[in-house]
Amino acid sequence: MNTKLTKGLDNIALAVGFILMFGIMISEELRHLLGVGMGAILGWLPDLFPFGLVLFILAAITGLYASLIQKYTMDWDFMRSQQEKMTRVQRDLKEAQLSGDQARMQKLQTEQMKMVSEQGKMMQMQFKPMLYIGIISIPLFMWAYLYIGEHAVIMNFPFWGSQDITAVVLGPIVYWYYWYFVCSIPVSQIIRKALDIGSMG
Repeated sequence: MNTKLTKGLDNIALAVGFILMFGIMISEELRHLLGVGMGAILGWLPDLFPFGLVLFILAAITGLYASLIQKYTMDWDFMRSQQEKMTRVQRDLKEAQLSGDQARMQKLQTEQMKMVSEQGKMMQMQFKPMLYIGIISIPLFMWAYLYIGEHAVIMNFPFWGSQDITAVVLGPIVYWYYWYFVCSIPVSQIIRKALDIGSMG
């Protein structure tokens, strides 16, 4: 019974993550509703902290949540062994090519082809956590997007000085995207190191 319940909740979570991930691409109304809903929970933050710090807090929440999801939903031993196997096969294949060992080359190429299906398993393993992560990260991002659209926010950046965070840094990247991801990278790395997540060494 517990197994059925767990599987049912898992399927519901994956369905919600799927709807959020792809729904925001096509529905402006869904993006707005997510922003308003999350605003009811987080709307007090900009009253207490500068918005740059608020974005840092959101990045930290996302980083912690994503790291925990990845730790407990991905088979890191399998991924590590696959990486090691691929490295070994590529190294041995290069050696066989240099030595002209056709029999060994054929054997290694066959082994390489068998690994294609395992690569597909790895991709599926990486996609599933993305759906779980989206349940939290997408509403957070939509709230930030909605808040910024309704408020003029100026931030001081190193080298660039005071900037409207909706202004473009480069191409499609605006200042607040840049700041959010600059904050999320070190936070995520610290959390992953602390939880020993994704170490392939």
